[in-house]
Amino acid sequence: MVNSRALAEVGRGLELGSFIRLGRGEEGTGGRDKASILADTLEAVIGAVYLDQGLEAASELVHRLFDPLIEKSSSLGAGLDWKTSLQELTASEGLGVPEYLVSETGPDHEKTFTAAARVGGVSYGTGTGRSKKEAEQQAAESAWRAIRAAADEREAGPRPPPRPSRRP
Repeated sequence: MVNSRALAEVGRGLELGSFIRLGRGEEGTGGRDKASILADTLEAVIGAVYLDQGLEAASELVHRLFDPLIEKSSSLGAGLDWKTSLQELTASEGLGVPEYLVSETGPDHEKTFTAAARVGGVSYGTGTGRSKKEAEQQAAESAWRAIRAAADEREAGPRPPPRPSRRP
């Protein structure tokens, strides 16, 4: 559960990027939103709370920051790894193995990646990000939600027509 992606997501939610002092190079290439910088910064904040206030305060902070994320991801099987979750879902639904088609735009120092998640030749979701991995994870999340919704509808079966009113 606690990986660079999860740490960066929580860091973004706290708007940690706006409090980081960066050099001109990182500033110019979008370092305030870079997952590795946000993850490292959040780890440093948790460590600082531990050193200043002790284990109990650090534990309370970790729970306050991560419990909502754990709750949200508990239904995903693989937690926050959407690609693994999608692979598990497509296997259980007999759809085959997901593949990702990735394109990139922008200059080398500021690339944007776009990924499409396809299963059995059908595109189920897309995503964008500052890295291929981030774009693929977003595409996998979108595809997971689409396939899960379709599977839930199938499992619910056809709905009976509404019953006529018996009012006089």
